[in-house]
Amino acid sequence: MTQQEFWNKKFSKEGFFYGENANSFLKANENLLKDSKKLLFLGEGEGRNAIYFALNNSFDIEAIDASNIGLEKLQNRAKDLKLNNILTTCMDLNEWNPTKKYDAILFSYLHMHEDDRDKLFKNIEDSLNTNGYFIAEVFSKKQIDYSSGGPKDLTLLYDENDFLNRFSNSKKVKISEEIVSLQEGNGHQGKACVIRVIIQKK
Repeated sequence: MTQQEFWNKKFSKEGFFYGENANSFLKANENLLKDSKKLLFLGEGEGRNAIYFALNNSFDIEAIDASNIGLEKLQNRAKDLKLNNILTTCMDLNEWNPTKKYDAILFSYLHMHEDDRDKLFKNIEDSLNTNGYFIAEVFSKKQIDYSSGGPKDLTLLYDENDFLNRFSNSKKVKISEEIVSLQEGNGHQGKACVIRVIIQKK
């Protein structure tokens, strides 16, 4: 099953699988982006994060996801909210070869296989402007013991070294494994073990 087929199956159901509210960690660090203009959201699915930041700020926003169904939901909701500052691209992130620079790159719960992270994280770091931020929340490998969501495949889960051992041209502001309570639609509900990341390009 391709990434598009997998996520289209999840997003084809009525409503928003992970709800309409942005991820709480991304929201909590909105203040870091006060001088930012161009934002990129990776693995953005149905668009809850991109729409929140588009509604509350004057950002130029791009969103990439493998699911055309998820992005159609994003576009339809943006249209209903009269937002015209979100550009979407349907693409498997393994095929992402960025040509633009961004002031911030964000994602929540992007399930990238561990063998593919070198390329992804290099692309992220290379695509950030000087002093730009990479902000993310992902499931820790310890999430395997929780039933609040996420894959049951350790190769799709993360540990702190995934971030500590990469991003050599950046400052690791925060890389922290934490226990949190998730309330994100039907997809993420309950106690979870996550890794929260804030990295700033030097």
